[in-house]
Amino acid sequence: MTHSARTLRRALAGAAAVSLIALSACSDADETASPSASPSVSASPSASGSASPSVSPSPAQSVSPSPDLSLVTVSDGETPEVTVPAPWGIASTQSKVLRPGGEQLLTESSVVTINYVGVNGTTAEIFDSSYERGEPATFPLQGVVPGFQKGLEGQAVGSRVLIGMPSEDGYPDGTPDGSIQAGDSIVFVVDILSANFDDATGETVAPAAGLPTLTMTDGKPEVAVPAGTAAPTTLTVQPLIKGPGAPVTAESTIQVRYRAWTYDGTLWQDAWQPQEGPVADLIAGWSEGLIGQTAGSRVLLVVPPDKAYPDGLPQATPSLAPGQTLIYVIDLLNVTG
Repeated sequence: MTHSARTLRRALAGAAAVSLIALSACSDADETASPSASPSVSASPSASGSASPSVSPSPAQSVSPSPDLSLVTVSDGETPEVTVPAPWGIASTQSKVLRPGGEQLLTESSVVTINYVGVNGTTAEIFDSSYERGEPATFPLQGVVPGFQKGLEGQAVGSRVLIGMPSEDGYPDGTPDGSIQAGDSIVFVVDILSANFDDATGETVAPAAGLPTLTMTDGKPEVAVPAGTAAPTTLTVQPLIKGPGAPVTAESTIQVRYRAWTYDGTLWQDAWQPQEGPVADLIAGWSEGLIGQTAGSRVLLVVPPDKAYPDGLPQATPSLAPGQTLIYVIDLLNVTG
């Protein structure tokens, strides 16, 4: 299974190759109407970077593998300094929590945003560091080397984790730049900054009376508009599940899945798969209504035309007539930035 993330405007690359960690990438394209305020929005979850200057290749050294990570030390600074007693190796992939995190745990399908540094156990040289690049990396756990996935799965968002892996769980054939040779064990120190939720998770919130009602059918939301109710003329924001994650700000990039209906209850958009984009590029109903909502939440928005598409979207598929009040049910799967 591969993870595919779309922008809130159009589908873009899903699993990005992140330096040496990532193994593969996938892409998906699917133009659709969306809450993008601009027809040219093109936000990608891809993070990229190159490994730090390669060390000179050296013949493989015979290393007696360590049974654990006890000989590896890590400083407690914002940018960790890793000390490895080279030449060093490890018999099997192991991880150690250096700094505890919160309640949200990573799963095999998580898409994570992290800072990390990678060190070759044979040479004690840094071969890759997002700290040095000054930019965190975002990628799906299913697209990374096996040892990295093993070391992070089940760890908590907010934690700092030390991971050591033998060659077979890292780069059994080495790397093209020579910074890792066949047989080298490697070490990572990882700060887990954020991760997506697979589903809305948290505390259920009782909605106010008179709003469209929500039911879940085959894992997707359906709404019913109370008979005889007029469409509201102001933006309505109703959390249905209060998530435990980071709050949305005006500078955030969000990952969501959503469905949208016109106020007569007709389904207009079915986008119940991950979508990504910056809050600043969304329609006013979203950018105003989602500020302060937290990752993991499910939110009902009732958006009047002046905060959505007052002139309609005649060229969209499906089209939207002018003056439509829209109902959105949104799962906030991730918040970054």
